[in-house]
This record gives sequence, structure tokens and C-alpha cells, in this order.
Amino acid sequence: MPLHVTDYTWTQTDSAVHITVPLKGAKPGQVDIVSTDEYLKVNFPPFLFEAFLFEPVDDDRSTAKVGNGVAVFSLPKKTSRLWDNLVLSTNDKAKKKEIREKALEKHQQKLSSQSKQKAEKQQAEKKYALKTMMKIKQAQPPPPRPGGNIQISFTPRVFPTALRESRLPEEEEAEARRSVISAAEELQDLREEERNPDWLKDKGECFGTGDFQGAVNAYSLALRLNPQLPALFSNRAACHLKLRNLHKAIQDASKLYAEGLLDYEAALRIDPQNEALRADAQRIRAIIQGSAANQDAERGG
Repeated sequence: MPLHVTDYTWTQTDSAVHITVPLKGAKPGQVDIVSTDEYLKVNFPPFLFEAFLFEPVDDDRSTAKVGNGVAVFSLPKKTSRLWDNLVLSTNDKAKKKEIREKALEKHQQKLSSQSKQKAEKQQAEKKYALKTMMKIKQAQPPPPRPGGNIQISFTPRVFPTALRESRLPEEEEAEARRSVISAAEELQDLREEERNPDWLKDKGECFGTGDFQGAVNAYSLALRLNPQLPALFSNRAACHLKLRNLHKAIQDASKLYAEGLLDYEAALRIDPQNEALRADAQRIRAIIQGSAANQDAERGG
């Protein structure tokens, strides 16, 4: 049996209602919100806030902010006038049940629509990324820079262990493990939304403002979290082109083709008779093989 929250506060104007719900120490990730024109629910077990609104509101323009121990809602009214109460004064359980069920059904439909739109957007981004990379591959590359030799030397990392006691394989394994742990600790310092690759990809859209290096940093961190997102390679390659980092742009383009080919092969396993998919997959495979052959020829030369 949930514990109902009663210490909420609310204010109103002629055009909007503002509600503040204390979260009793719950973290934002533990809060589940359902909001429709006539109903509002905030669930953070074992607590529950439920409001059958006095009059309908405009759910499409409503906002919710969760943080600093509270959930704050701003609900524009459909009819501009002051309410007598925040919630309906009726005790009709059947009517409340009907409103609740209708609200949950509408909420599920909204989530399904958002999920479908997100999937369609990701698919469109993948297609656009592949087309962009094909154009880059087919474009005339700049002439190679003149070669030269640079003499460098590295200082070996020495473990403080006597040679007679040294166990080189174990020491190398320990060093590799230390590097992985260090990278994991670095990611733990990020906020929850900063560990979301989709959020980082949207953050990388500063490409449009001309901050190409900032966009590269955001895409690079997103790729550390999810290296199987092809659009990230495409976007970072475009940034490298703007920065004239041509070799890095080619590396990202090659990785994009490899990830894109995996998606096409997965699609062909689902629909093996789709000739358009098969032709696109073959074209990408030929580009990858041609790029590898060119690199081998350059090494041989």
C-alpha cells in the first residue's frame, strides 16, 4: 500500500497551475511521472502523489523539473480562470478509476509514439551518415604531404622490482588493468545525463555554432560510452574535416562504414529478399575493401 504525499504545495494564476511535490529523499532516476490533461501521478516507492485535476490542462505545453529534492510542475490551463481547488472534490471511486485508466492508456500511447519517432530519427541519421561518408570517399583527396623522418625515443616505464624478482607478464597485465580502472573512475565522475550517449550526441550539435573542437570532445566521450552508434563517427568525421584533421576524418569514416555494414547485414538476416538492402551492403563492403587495399598499397610503396 503506497504512502500518499499530502505535504505538497500549489499556486495558480488565471492561465496556469504550479505544483511542488517533495520527493522524500528519492533520486531523480527513481521518480516515475504520468501526466495527462486531467490527471497527474508522481510515483517514488513507497510514496505516491496522485491528483485528479479540477479542470483540464494543456498537457502538450506542460513542463516537469525534478531536482533539489522536489518535482516542480507547470500546467497551463485550457480555460483561463481561477480554480476553486487543485483536485476534484468528488469521492466517486468509479469516476476516479475511469480517469486513471484513461490517463494511463494515453500515457502509454504517448511513450510508444515518442519511441517510434526516436527510432525513425536514428534510422534517418544512419542513412544520412552513410551518404555523407560515401560522398567524402568519392571526393578527390588532397595531395599527400612530403615525407620526412623524425627520430624519437621513449622512456620505458620501470617497475620498482628487482630483476631477479620481476614477473614481466604479470606486471604488464596489472598496468593494463590499472588503465581500465582509471578510465572507469573518470566516467563515474560524470553526471547521469552526461553518461547518456544520446545526450552527448545532442551536446555535440554545437557543430552548428562553429565550435568544432567542442563538438569533437562531446562525440569522443559519447563513443567511449557507446562505440556502436554510427552517427557519432559520421558527426565527428565532419568536425575533423572542418578542423583539417584529414587522417582522423578518414579513420572515423572507415569505422562508420564498418558499423553501418553490420547494421545492413543484420537487416538482411531479417529480410534476405530485399535487393535494395543487399545492393547497399555490397557497395559499402566494396568501399571498405577498396580502402584497405589502398592502405596496403601505400605501405608497400
